[in-house]
Amino acid sequence: MAADGGHLVAQKGRAFHPLELTIARNDSVTFTNEDSFIHQIYVDGLFDSEEKAPGENLNETFPRAGTFAVRCHIHPTMRMTVTVK
Repeated sequence: MAADGGHLVAQKGRAFHPLELTIARNDSVTFTNEDSFIHQIYVDGLFDSEEKAPGENLNETFPRAGTFAVRCHIHPTMRMTVTVK
């Protein structure tokens, strides 16, 4: 968890770390590209990012309860699950 109450997710080794995350509604999640190549993060119906270069962050909130699959357009095997309470 980040100091501001948000949550941190690393993209490293063509994987999300952690693979599963449980958060409260409207919590922020910061995705950080720790790989040496670009990623593009999306959740169907919530957000779809631009390409993120190594070292770049994406900050998103999850405004509704549910279970969401987070994916990377560029690396389709990259998946994580965010559960929003």
